[in-house]
Amino acid sequence: MACDKLRVVGNNGDAINKFKQYLYKCFHMKDLGRLKYFLGVEVAQSSKGIFLCQWKYALDIITEAGLLAVKPAATPCEENHRLASAAGSVLSDPSMYRHLVGRLIYLCFTRPDIAYNVHILSQFMQNPCTEHWHAAL
Repeated sequence: MACDKLRVVGNNGDAINKFKQYLYKCFHMKDLGRLKYFLGVEVAQSSKGIFLCQWKYALDIITEAGLLAVKPAATPCEENHRLASAAGSVLSDPSMYRHLVGRLIYLCFTRPDIAYNVHILSQFMQNPCTEHWHAAL
């Protein structure tokens, strides 16, 4: 499998430049400049540091799930939930549940506030029921 992009990061500009010069000698490559967007994460750099944002990625999840017009909930997961004892019908196509929860897991990278809820949902990836699907939505 070929890799077509390489990100070099660090806090020592001289060392980074020396390393890039070494890579230029060994491989045919070019510098694409500062990182702006990578794997669903928007990167904004300033003198104060680096800001990571997955706003577009989150919007894509909401749009794909058909929830664009839905009002947000203050508490996404009910306290004392009973998802483990859900007795509803098993989803005919569990891949849609797995896809949604997988995307939510990646969203936790910049949204640790949803990590607990996503952890609960991820426990039912093997055999999700309709209750699990509704909780994920």
